[in-house]
Amino acid sequence: MTTETAPEIEQIGDITIRMMEVGGQTLRVATKPGAEGRVPLLMFNGIGANLELGFPFLNAMKDTPTIIFDIPGVGGSPMPNIPYIPWTIARTAKKLLDILGHKAVDVSGVSWGGGLAQQFAFQFPGTCRRLILVATSAGWTMVPGAPKVLSKMANVKRYTDKGYMRSIAADIYGGDFRTDPNLINAHAAAMKPSSNAGYMLQLLAMTGWTSAPFLWMLRQPTLILSGTDDPLIPVVNAKFLASLIPNSRLELVDNGHLFAVTQPEMTAEMVTEFLEAA
Repeated sequence: MTTETAPEIEQIGDITIRMMEVGGQTLRVATKPGAEGRVPLLMFNGIGANLELGFPFLNAMKDTPTIIFDIPGVGGSPMPNIPYIPWTIARTAKKLLDILGHKAVDVSGVSWGGGLAQQFAFQFPGTCRRLILVATSAGWTMVPGAPKVLSKMANVKRYTDKGYMRSIAADIYGGDFRTDPNLINAHAAAMKPSSNAGYMLQLLAMTGWTSAPFLWMLRQPTLILSGTDDPLIPVVNAKFLASLIPNSRLELVDNGHLFAVTQPEMTAEMVTEFLEAA
């Protein structure tokens, strides 16, 4: 039986953060209410990213109820008892939705979380109404960024050492981070250190995983957003996704990897227009 275990609740504006027991795993979950009748949006974050990093976009979604949680071993969610794979995290997310009482949701995923979003859409087609993929790829079949960029990204120091993060932000994220050094200060301030073990679990979870074999089976209307100056995940990966997902639309953004963070209002406007389309 899955129930909430901790009475402690944190309120940040309209956002409620609580610890929940979901299928034997404790998760730190954030929810934001929305307009009555709106389909909730389930958000999957990037690798090493605690849920607070998604708050700028979450708040910009205004009337859309939203749900985001820390992956086990990241942010405030404790380490799992055993390693996980995308299939098991998607199943955990489905159990969380059952607890929250949501039979249908729209699903978004950023970067690493985009893989989870694709897995969820494939695994639970009756639950996922629409799909939004942001700065992401099809997994190990992706066309990678430059090796020096990937080596900096794979280093857990970017989430444990804010000084190191500031020094590499422009190189790994591109876009607005190249022109406005103050942006990384706000981003770093919202970060919570990720443990080496938690970060490694996320890297290992996607080892060998790819959505390429099932993309053609996705029937959800899908919005694919990609930054034209993304050093980590070049635009060609978004074009690959769009070529295989039948009911998809590709939109290019003149920005870098984290445009959803640096330009949340613009990104939310594009997503809201897509979700409200007939």
